[in-house]
Amino acid sequence: MKIIVLKGSPNINGSSNLLADNFIKGAEEAGHVVGEIDAAHADIAPCSGCVSCGYEGPCIISDDMDIFREKILEADMLVFVTPLYYYGMSAQLKILIDRFCSANSSIQSSHFKSALITVAYNSSNWTFDALEAHYDTLVKYLNLDDQGRILGYGCGTPSMTKYSDYPKKAYEFGKSL
Repeated sequence: MKIIVLKGSPNINGSSNLLADNFIKGAEEAGHVVGEIDAAHADIAPCSGCVSCGYEGPCIISDDMDIFREKILEADMLVFVTPLYYYGMSAQLKILIDRFCSANSSIQSSHFKSALITVAYNSSNWTFDALEAHYDTLVKYLNLDDQGRILGYGCGTPSMTKYSDYPKKAYEFGKSL
C-alpha cells in the first residue's frame, strides 16, 4: 500500500512528528511505501475560494500543492498528523486540506484509507472532541475509510511524548496495516 503522511506541525522535532516517524517506521517495516508531505514547511497558500478549478482541475495558485496533488492522488492511504492547537488541527494542515478543493472529485472517488494521529498537552476526556468531529466530517465527505486514530493525551512536549506509550502505539499501528 502507498501511504502519504500529511504532517501539520511547525515544530519539526515536536510530539506529533515523533508519533508520525514511529508510524512510518512501523508501516515501512510492514512493507508499505510511505511518503510525507510537510505542510508546515511547504510553500502552500490558502485556498482563495474562487472555485476556478471547478472542484476538479488546475488551481489558479501555483505553489507546492501542484506537486502534492499528484502524490496525494497516487496514494492508497492518507494519514493526517497534527498537534492540537486550541482544540483543532494546526492551521498548516488545514491549509493543505482546504487545497484539496482542486482535486475534490478525484479524492472522493478514490476511497482512500485514512488515519488521524494527534497530540495535546491537555489530558481531559473531551480534549480531542472538536478535532475528531472535524476529522469525522472529512471522512464522511471525502469517502475515506477510517483505519484508526492515535490520540496522544498529555503529550505537550517531545520529552513527555517520548516516554509515553504513544510512540509504541503509533509504531504498532503502522506495522498493523
